[in-house]
Amino acid sequence: MPDTSSQQAHHADDVFKRISNQNIRSIDLQFTDVAGMVKTVTIDADHLADALADGVWFDGSAVEGFARIAESDMYLMPDLSTFAVIPWEGQHPEIGRTARVLCDVYTPNGQPFAGDPRGALRRAMEQAAEMGLNYVVAPELEFYLFSAPPEQGPLEQDDHASYFDASDGVARVIRKRITDALREMGIVVESSHHEVGSGQHELDFAPMDALRMADAILTARMAVRAIARQEGRFATFMPKPLSDAPGSGMHVHQWMRSLDGDENRFSDPHEEYGLSNEGQAFLAGQLTHAREICAVLTPLVNSYRRLMSGLEAPIYVTWAQLNRGALLRVPRLSDSNRLGTRIESRCPDPSCNPYLAFTVLLHAGLRGIRDTLALPPAAEEELYEVSNRRRHLTTLPTSLQEALDEFESSDVAREALGLHLFERFLEAKRLEWRDYLLVVSPWELERYLTIY
Repeated sequence: MPDTSSQQAHHADDVFKRISNQNIRSIDLQFTDVAGMVKTVTIDADHLADALADGVWFDGSAVEGFARIAESDMYLMPDLSTFAVIPWEGQHPEIGRTARVLCDVYTPNGQPFAGDPRGALRRAMEQAAEMGLNYVVAPELEFYLFSAPPEQGPLEQDDHASYFDASDGVARVIRKRITDALREMGIVVESSHHEVGSGQHELDFAPMDALRMADAILTARMAVRAIARQEGRFATFMPKPLSDAPGSGMHVHQWMRSLDGDENRFSDPHEEYGLSNEGQAFLAGQLTHAREICAVLTPLVNSYRRLMSGLEAPIYVTWAQLNRGALLRVPRLSDSNRLGTRIESRCPDPSCNPYLAFTVLLHAGLRGIRDTLALPPAAEEELYEVSNRRRHLTTLPTSLQEALDEFESSDVAREALGLHLFERFLEAKRLEWRDYLLVVSPWELERYLTIY
């Protein structure tokens, strides 16, 4: 929810003290375009008070998926609850330190801009709050480290370790620096470890409400790239950078907590799997609308290389407790687990816009609750060995084009994002697909050039 004026004033007192005490000279005002790319306007710290009073104006027509030229004027309002010093930029004796503040986007008439991804998630959280619910998530963010960027030659993984292997050398330093930097910025990484692929790593975040977590994911992606670069490595969140290696996902663990307390609304020890009726309906909603929201959760042409590869990436629209090939899981928990029953979505990948991803996940789940959808039986068998023809299982889309067709016909996606974001996202991704179709790939040249 947006800060009240008293909360913003409280944050302002603290922020201006920190600016003075920590020699902060520059403030990066940040927001995202429809694709989730971070946009930054840097102001002198002395001008922050003016920015809080009047906003910082910019040309929205120059930002991907924002506005057309005729409706381009808009301004940024800093959310001071997101103020944090950027640790990896260090202290520069002559120019001081730099902090960042995430911003909400407004139109000239003082209304929240309908095309602001952060605003879309804020609106979704408000809808949940009207139902007495607070949406809490904990993502697992995967990425690859390579020895050098692609322009310097073939991609070479930074190491040849595997799942949970003890990292040494530069990779260990990079992960340690990342988690330390995020902790300084108020973001808790509960654990980090090596993933299955050579050079592949994962950050596991402590649960937060979805809006703050989307802020955290943006920050973490910046930290990973910057710190890797400082250590002479290249980091990527591309879902499937290597044909013969596992893809990178961003599994999202989800809870619904009550607004008037800390009750986990998904928990009911008397129900099978410990999942309450409300939780079952939420899960059923995400299953029912899985194909429609897939384009937002896995938004790149490359995303579908990961989904089609199998392994632990989901292919079928199913749910389970033990089967890690299922789209949605209700992990088995010990009685002492303090967070209780949760629902894990295994579809999203780290290239998604986290604001839009959490928005559509939340809307799909809330639609399930409102419509009291029934949960189908769990699919605990090994799905990769099952004949789809025999089982008649629904699959996730196998290409961005198929996902966009599902997205375009979805009233849930349109309601979740609002018409402006819905149309701009669809337009941008249709263009991306058309660009992809025009490219002659190395595979085609190798396969066809000399024999036809």
